[in-house]
Amino acid sequence: MKTLTVAHSPDADDIFMYYAIKFGWVSTPDLTFENLALDIETLNIEALKNSYDITAISFALYPKIRSEYALLRTAVSFGEGYGPKLVKKRESKLKRNFKVALSGTHTTNALLFKIAYPEARIIYKNFLEIEQAVLDGEVDAGVLIHESILNFSDELVVERELWDIWKELCKEDLPLPLGGMALRRSMPISRAIVCEDALIQAVDVAHTHQGLLSKMLLERNLVRVDQATLKTYLGLYANANSIEMNDLQYQAIDTLFEIGFKHGFYDQQIKARDFLIPKEYAELRNS
Repeated sequence: MKTLTVAHSPDADDIFMYYAIKFGWVSTPDLTFENLALDIETLNIEALKNSYDITAISFALYPKIRSEYALLRTAVSFGEGYGPKLVKKRESKLKRNFKVALSGTHTTNALLFKIAYPEARIIYKNFLEIEQAVLDGEVDAGVLIHESILNFSDELVVERELWDIWKELCKEDLPLPLGGMALRRSMPISRAIVCEDALIQAVDVAHTHQGLLSKMLLERNLVRVDQATLKTYLGLYANANSIEMNDLQYQAIDTLFEIGFKHGFYDQQIKARDFLIPKEYAELRNS
């Protein structure tokens, strides 16, 4: 029995999309999965080190790990009219070189923010600490991600939606690519196909049985939010479009990569579909 490590973030959508496997609703012959939850920037840094078999990543990181990891078709999170939020204290005014807290240098929100605010002074914090850093005056503003976008202090206001920056940069009606999954290229192709199929099935089963799975997660204190917030959050980031990427999502990722390349973040412009697991291998092998 081969055991593979799946690394994901502790936010509710990642927990939700993985736990159909953890609870035994999805199984794979000859394979078992061990999971661990780490904040998104830690996941990105560990992906650069090729640490885990399967890992959640920020889409903005992917061009930097393309040689070591294949991009998975499933367990994806996109913003569609929403996304991370740049917040500040009420009545405050931001200078051109304002100090800001971001959740990590390799995140999608960091890429978009740096393009929009090239003179800002950036520090990096765990995403759970950003709201308090703004409230304490440690920074002038912060970019909230994950569940933080739904519930934050009344002392804070939204200065700018990262969605609006995305729309200005991409100039098309495309969803905002935030997070996805990647799998080590060193894994045998046949095993990689089985892993991806299992994850697709897990996200599908989770979405189909959202009510029951949510109840189980809440009862076991596996998520940081209440029932109402969880339902809202899953509707944003763990929905039917998370099961398997569609043409519009691939176009959005390609646009993100193009924007990053044009602004000097990547050494090469790539296309997402060129870095997927070649599922046709299994078809040819069995034909």
